[in-house]
Amino acid sequence: MNRTSVLTGARALFAQQWLGVTPPDDPEQLSCGDPVLSARQRELCRRKPFLLPSVRDGAQLAVSECQNQFRRERWNCSTTREPTAVFGYELTSGTKETAFIYAVMAAGLVHSITRSCSQGNMTVCGCDAHLRGSGGSETASEAWQWGGCSDNIQFGTWFSRKFMEHSVKNMSSLTSYTLSTMNQHNSEAGRQAIERTMSTECRCHGISGSCGVKTCWRSMAPFRRVGSYLKERYEQSIQMSNRSRKKTRKKDQRRPLNKHQLIYLNKSPNYCLEDKRRGIAGTRGRRCNRASSGPDGCNLLCCGRGYNTHVVRNIERCECKFVWCCFVRCRRCESMNDMHTCK
Repeated sequence: MNRTSVLTGARALFAQQWLGVTPPDDPEQLSCGDPVLSARQRELCRRKPFLLPSVRDGAQLAVSECQNQFRRERWNCSTTREPTAVFGYELTSGTKETAFIYAVMAAGLVHSITRSCSQGNMTVCGCDAHLRGSGGSETASEAWQWGGCSDNIQFGTWFSRKFMEHSVKNMSSLTSYTLSTMNQHNSEAGRQAIERTMSTECRCHGISGSCGVKTCWRSMAPFRRVGSYLKERYEQSIQMSNRSRKKTRKKDQRRPLNKHQLIYLNKSPNYCLEDKRRGIAGTRGRRCNRASSGPDGCNLLCCGRGYNTHVVRNIERCECKFVWCCFVRCRRCESMNDMHTCK
């Protein structure tokens, strides 16, 4: 893999991320001719323009979930409105954070496209037609039938690979990685996360609540659960040897690789101080929890710099009662609370 392939793959994700931070009600930002799209993406979009809203929805889903999973940590998945630097330095840094970004963006695209297919919003895809007939035990008490609308992730997975411009290769045998192959691996791990978090749901049909007939279908998990799954993979991610480095450790070369694991090449910075050149926001001004010993605690989040305490006045409705007829009467309650922010 050369620098050109790295930049091509990065631009593919730039486009998806840019759609993820554009307002959903801004039609001017939703066009197959958008210059932020690569030539291949524009061609794919022109052939299947009806998929672009789902691409945007998947990107917004992924960005939102990334920020949810990291909201209490030094790197909080902050974004900018720059079309070529939505995640700043992290997109090309080769760190654990890069790994998570590629995985969650790929997963978000699969999830959104598949949901549109299952809801009947597209003519090119629908429910999973392969799940038909009996699927349970041969005993009458445990027998059940496939029915309903099983989520068909095959089309969404195919489109995610095409849109993100990643070819599918067996990379489990590689002994060293470039940034491009790392991104390909993590994107595929994100797509596989959708399948690994799917579940079988069933419904009983019968007289007076009996379960004479049970119908089951395969369903994707809510994306919040997918995000939690990928966050666990992030915490357990593995550092691989970099092909561009002259020195590699033998134990890295012999390490078996699971296709569901996230991998990275470079150690992460501490994210404590602002670095505009690298797109790192720092933690100054971030709200912290003085009572917490976790990553959101003032000691860790503020990187030992200390914190400021502000008294905040909160006014809210309270002690609401329904008055016949027909309105709700509430008191106006005021409280004073401490808020701590990093220095």
